[in-house]
Amino acid sequence: MYAIIKNGGKQYKVQEGDVLLLDKMGLEPKTKIEFKEVLAIDNGELKIGSPFVEGAVVEGEVINEGRGKKVIIFKKRRRKDSKVKRGFRRDFTRVKITAINA
Repeated sequence: MYAIIKNGGKQYKVQEGDVLLLDKMGLEPKTKIEFKEVLAIDNGELKIGSPFVEGAVVEGEVINEGRGKKVIIFKKRRRKDSKVKRGFRRDFTRVKITAINA
């Protein structure tokens, strides 16, 4: 059984027990969270919402929050003596999917 949920402008295919890295939500660990924007659900037969499946809820639990590995952005314009070095670390919330209710 799996579901496709929408969170933060992105779509995720999830099953029970999956661990997701979502955009930072500012929640404490062990907090329960519900995703009501379920786009599709498959429990033997596929149900596709328009835009969301009615009555379908995906439940999860916040594990922790953190920051990802640093990504280096380096731009250089040759022969122009112009270069920029910048770093970026993504803030995330780690969520474990506990139940899919259709």
